[in-house]
Amino acid sequence: MFSVKPLKPTFKSYLLPVQTDLKQTPQPPIKKLEAKLLPGEIVVNEVSFVRKCIGADSSHGDLWGKLICTNFKVSFITHDALPKQRFQVANRLLGEHDVPLACVEQVVTVNDAKGKQKVLCSNQKLKFNPTELVLYCKDFRIIRFRFDEAGPQSAKKVCLAIAHYSQPADPQLLFGFEYIGKQYYGSLGERVNGVDPGGGLQMPLFDRPSEWDREIKRTGAAEWRVCSINEGYVVSPSLPEYVVVPVSLADQDLKQYLCFFTAHRIPLWCWNHPNGSALVRMASISDPLQQRKLDQRICSAITKSHPQRSDVLKSDLDKNLPNIQDIQAAFVKVRQICVIEPFEESEEKWLSSMESSRWLEYVRAFLKHSAEVVYLLEGKHVSVILQEEEDRDLSCVVSSLVQLMLDPHFRSLTGFQSLVQKEWVMAGHRFLHRCNHLKKNDKEESPLFQLFLDCVWQIINQYPAAFEFTETYLTVLSDSMWIPVFSTFLFNCPQQRTENSMDFAKSKCIPMGEEKALRFPPVWDWSQQFTPKDQALFNNPMYVGKGATCVQNGTVKSFRRTKKNYSSTLRGMPSSLRNILMDGHDSLTLTRRNSLVPRLKPDFSQIREVVESPTERFFRDWVSRPADLQGMLIPQLLPSHLALWRLYFLRWVPEASIPKGGPVTAYHKLSQLADEVEKLQSQLRQYKGATPASTPTSNPSAPPSDHSRMYFKAGSTHEPSSIPEYLSSSFPFSPVGNMCRRSILGTPLSKFLNGAKTWLSTETLANEAL
Repeated sequence: MFSVKPLKPTFKSYLLPVQTDLKQTPQPPIKKLEAKLLPGEIVVNEVSFVRKCIGADSSHGDLWGKLICTNFKVSFITHDALPKQRFQVANRLLGEHDVPLACVEQVVTVNDAKGKQKVLCSNQKLKFNPTELVLYCKDFRIIRFRFDEAGPQSAKKVCLAIAHYSQPADPQLLFGFEYIGKQYYGSLGERVNGVDPGGGLQMPLFDRPSEWDREIKRTGAAEWRVCSINEGYVVSPSLPEYVVVPVSLADQDLKQYLCFFTAHRIPLWCWNHPNGSALVRMASISDPLQQRKLDQRICSAITKSHPQRSDVLKSDLDKNLPNIQDIQAAFVKVRQICVIEPFEESEEKWLSSMESSRWLEYVRAFLKHSAEVVYLLEGKHVSVILQEEEDRDLSCVVSSLVQLMLDPHFRSLTGFQSLVQKEWVMAGHRFLHRCNHLKKNDKEESPLFQLFLDCVWQIINQYPAAFEFTETYLTVLSDSMWIPVFSTFLFNCPQQRTENSMDFAKSKCIPMGEEKALRFPPVWDWSQQFTPKDQALFNNPMYVGKGATCVQNGTVKSFRRTKKNYSSTLRGMPSSLRNILMDGHDSLTLTRRNSLVPRLKPDFSQIREVVESPTERFFRDWVSRPADLQGMLIPQLLPSHLALWRLYFLRWVPEASIPKGGPVTAYHKLSQLADEVEKLQSQLRQYKGATPASTPTSNPSAPPSDHSRMYFKAGSTHEPSSIPEYLSSSFPFSPVGNMCRRSILGTPLSKFLNGAKTWLSTETLANEAL
């Protein structure tokens, strides 16, 4: 074998070698994708390389990131920006892509390769690796995630965790308990940082006798008193500890009567009219033998509380209004029409479908019945008892609407919140069951509070200057039902909150000190969710409240509108009056169908004269006068007067979003005008209060401090303000990333959503076979 010498290299480089120093080369920091956790919040499971679907037809614009399940929310963390410019009100408790677990109604997993899909329930097994996750939310959002690049086992675990933690088996497993225990209570039972949940509120919570006393004095109910026989919830667990009863009824008499009422719920005073008439709500009497006797004693006591000793009339809400199952069925149909079914259908067909849902029919029924009660209190000067089987559902809606129509105090922001606190929270509305937080019994679920908010919106839509708050406030208030941090919408009654919080504190060894139970923050402390700037979206620039300010001859004066100041452009014609009235009798005992459908117009071809009832005459006289925004308000109830609450039902639907359109454009201009008026008033005050010595130092042209109540500020006179690019009819919400309703496995979603009480039918998806 011959040995071969290696050849020497002949190439010579004349360039200097590149100097590389890895230590001096700056490396861009890699930001970890981590969820922001609240006190008491822990990560349960997570999966990386997840794609959040943005578009409906393609993956263009989708976001990549990490999907995290905690004991509070489903969180999607990403470094990517949304593909379109948009605006969405920021919640301090939730991130941009977060969904509270209490807001998740259904968890659907899909496997494209095997052609399978499954609705996941708590503690269920999943026999296939999901390639897609669909979350159907109670606030009408549909959110989709893809696991094409994610680990199959990690994806499966996250899906199972979301299904499990979104369906807690016990109230104490709701996140609010962990949050309160960590946020507000230290190891020795002292308040963390001295924070008192809800301690800074300037509104009554009606959990103390003094707050009921102030309400009695405010309404002039001199013949009513605060009763404490239920202190410690010894009489009725569903009633508040303190109730208001007639002065003529002794505690001993009430204790004797209570056993005959359903759930021991004695009659509750709601409100007093300035003429002395009282609005009272009452459960039904369970013993038929005692019915007549008790009715006489209760009515006699209420009559004695009236200055003119007027009669007492009773309204049976169970007979005159739809039940909770009907309301739930109508709500499900509206959700299907607004969110699920495509908008390609004709307008007539869409409106026909909306009418067949009966949702607006039920809204009209409650408004109509409330107007009839208003007539009795205002027109006939008689007291009214609202009677319901357990006095915890329909009576909450009617009593609140009646007070809203009659008392301008409840049209202010603080007054409206105190109304909900008094007539819903403290009166024992079953929020835990009606919101179905535990997802145990669909038959108990019913959107009564959403129906009430829709009724309020209908009145605001007809009398926009009479309310201090906006439809954005009503929408955000509804969304807060699904944030299980606040006590307002978390329990069936105050006693349930006290009992569960005491048990939780004992199980977690949380020292309570002098307190009886953990103090949950109420939802009314909006600083916990929003910045002061975002809270300005709640303020109505058109509001004409009592004692509003105006400028006359350069002087800022207190301003009360008189009848000459009001416009009657929002009023209906008297001929439309019969559509909101009773059937010609001064009684609230109406057949159910007749109370829900408009009555036929009289035949004017007939020569005989139509006899007008006292009820019709009362409403005709009221309609003929200009509206007093600080007096009684009666909504017009013809079909042309009632509308779909678009911001609530259609805010996530891309096809329904109008860029630079919708009511928000008027709100934008009115807010700027209101802000400019505030600045001018401020300058007038400075001129009026300035002394000759201080005049040179004052600079009226200097920009005033940012204390305006308006979200949109007045622009410079040299720069005319235009409508911002991000404004749309969905403002301050955005459909981008919140509504992705592509077909599953080639089947339209509407096929799965044919009026069932759940988003997807488990029978249709044949889960058992999987």
